[in-house]
Amino acid sequence: MQKSEIESIYKNLAPKVTNYLVANGTPYAAACDIVQETFLKLWSMRDTLEGDENSISGLVYTIARNLRTDKFRRDKFISYREQIEEDELISEGDAPLQSDEDYLKKRVEKALASLPPLLRDAFVLFQVSELSVREISLQLGISESLVKVRIFRAKQKLKEVLSDLDQF
Repeated sequence: MQKSEIESIYKNLAPKVTNYLVANGTPYAAACDIVQETFLKLWSMRDTLEGDENSISGLVYTIARNLRTDKFRRDKFISYREQIEEDELISEGDAPLQSDEDYLKKRVEKALASLPPLLRDAFVLFQVSELSVREISLQLGISESLVKVRIFRAKQKLKEVLSDLDQF
C-alpha cells in the first residue's frame, strides 16, 4: 500500500473514528491519541495490506476499538456510565447547569450510555461515524438486516428515554 493511499484513508476515516470513539464515551483527547496509534499500526502493516478501502475501513475501526478496550483495561479508566453519574450528581447539587444546551448534551450522553453495547455500537457507527449499513455489517461481522434491527431498536430506546424533551 502506497503512502498516498494511507494518507487518503487517514483523511477520510480519522474524523469518523474519532467521533465514534467520543460517542462511545472516550474523552476527546484520548480518542485523538487512539486514532493516531491506530494509524501508526496501519502504517506499520502497510506492506501486508491488500484490499479495497472498505476492508481497510473495517480494520481501522477494529484496531481503534481494540486499542480503546486495552486503554481502559490498562488504566482502569472510569467507565462511561460512572462519568455520567458523577456529572448528574454535580448538576443535581448546588451547581446548576449553565444552559439548555448543556442540559440536552448531558441527557443525550446519558441516553446513549444507557443503550446496550450492541445497540450503541451499531447506532453510533451509523449516526456519528456515518457508515453505511453494509459497512457496519462488514465491520461487526453481522448481517445487514441485524444492523438495521439494532439501529431501529436503539432509536426506539432513545425516543423512549428522551420522550420528555419534546419541549426543546
